[in-house]
Amino acid sequence: MVINERDIRNETVLAAAQAVMAAARTAPKAKGRDTVEVAVVTGDDIGRLSATMVEMSGESGMKFLLRDADNIRQAQAVVIVGIREAQSTCGLNCGYCGHATCEAKPAEAPCVMNGVDVGIAIGSACAAATDLRVDTRVMFSAGWAARRLRMLGDADLVFAIPMSVASKNPFFDRKSPAKPAEGTEQKK
Repeated sequence: MVINERDIRNETVLAAAQAVMAAARTAPKAKGRDTVEVAVVTGDDIGRLSATMVEMSGESGMKFLLRDADNIRQAQAVVIVGIREAQSTCGLNCGYCGHATCEAKPAEAPCVMNGVDVGIAIGSACAAATDLRVDTRVMFSAGWAARRLRMLGDADLVFAIPMSVASKNPFFDRKSPAKPAEGTEQKK
C-alpha cells in the first residue's frame, strides 16, 4: 500500500490537534485549579468562525479581523483554548490585578492568575505543535470570535491556534486586505 501525504493531510492535522489539546490540558495551573477549556474546530465550523470574524470587523472597523478571517480558512483545524470563571480568584492576595487583596478586586475584573494559566496552556499547546512540525499561529481575533459563538461554553478568555500542514506556513507573511470582504462595511 502507498499512502500519499496529501491524501491524509486532514487526518494528520486532526491527530496533531489532539496532541496539542492534551498538551494544553496537562499544562501547569495556579494552585492546581483547572479552569482551562480546550476544543478543536474543523470543517464547516471553521467557516462559521471565519464568518463571525468578518461580521465583527464590520461592527468594529478592525481590518485585521478580515485578514485573520481569510487566514483561518486555510487551516485544517483550529484549536481553541480558554478559561472559564476568569473572575474567580486563586486566593493568593498577590496584588497582580492592581488590588491589595483578592477581596478588594472588583467582581467583574479577571484574576491575573487565570490569564497566566491560559497563556501557559497556549505555550504548551504551541510547543507540542512545533514538536509535530505543524504550522500554527496564536490568534486573539479567532479566539474572540470563538468566544462570541460560545464554542467553549462559558469560557471568558479565549484564544485560537489555527493549524496547517502545507508547503508554506499560511499564518505568516500575511497581507491585510486592500478592501473589505464582500458584504461588510468598514468604519473609518
